[in-house]
Amino acid sequence: MSTHSKPSPVLAIHGGAGTILRSKISPEQEARYLAALHAILVAGQRMLAEGAAALDVAVEAVRLLEECELFNAGKGAVYTEAGTHELDATVMDGRDLNGGAVAGLKTTRNPVLAARAVMERSAHLMFIGEAADAFARDCSLEQVAPTWFGTPARLEQLARVQASSAGVMLDHDSR
Repeated sequence: MSTHSKPSPVLAIHGGAGTILRSKISPEQEARYLAALHAILVAGQRMLAEGAAALDVAVEAVRLLEECELFNAGKGAVYTEAGTHELDATVMDGRDLNGGAVAGLKTTRNPVLAARAVMERSAHLMFIGEAADAFARDCSLEQVAPTWFGTPARLEQLARVQASSAGVMLDHDSR
């Protein structure tokens, strides 16, 4: 007779799409990225150890990424060509495959919380644009001025893209 132990939960996160080449950032910048990712992992692992549901842990990890200006999520998101921010998020519960999504948010501080609200508090799968921000407001999710998402580094990145003849740049090309 074999015994099966209950698997230990694992949290894996990433800092976004794109590649940051070590040759393009200073050791201090690299340390900031690693420290931020480590802090988010530690917070999530603490939640798991306390018995939190996987969905709660995943949403909180993404919310923390949205709060950290180093990543292309929430605070620190890249600018659109028009110099604005349009934020998206999706959440899915693997237990029942229920999901929610938002796209084109401009004033909702944490898009991942709006996506979860769509999943849990709406008959819809997705809201976009002003309807997504309005739904988030109706759910009492924190709203911010659109300028809250911007950072000097991202504004500088936008200026470089707009000045280049290519007009296109991947998220981490300019760092």
